[in-house]
Amino acid sequence: MTVTVKDMLAAANAAVPRISPSEAKALSGEPQVIFLDVRDAAEVKTSGKAKGALAVSRGLLEFRADPESPAHEAAFDRAKTILVYCASGGRSALAGKTLRDMGYSDVRNLGAFKDWVEAGGEVEPG
Repeated sequence: MTVTVKDMLAAANAAVPRISPSEAKALSGEPQVIFLDVRDAAEVKTSGKAKGALAVSRGLLEFRADPESPAHEAAFDRAKTILVYCASGGRSALAGKTLRDMGYSDVRNLGAFKDWVEAGGEVEPG
């Protein structure tokens, strides 16, 4: 059976709950919370990122999140809550499902970076 991106997004959205920017703002700065920006480096450089966010492009996520990978990013911790965002919410949904599949149990989709900014979320240079 062929799977379309629409199918993949539906599965991701069913597996990873959405979180509003206001809910995310209440969690920002908490030591057990990781904000994860999965946009490409050029996007992050242009618009900045959520303050303190870990920036890992969607294409490298599996390699950075897997503790067995030589490219593992030490900030990834399965015991922490991960709030994922991208430019519009699609990549963050897919990334969230990938993280869930990799054993990260508390993953939430923040959706679009612009929504974070419009809600007054803190931003730092990328």
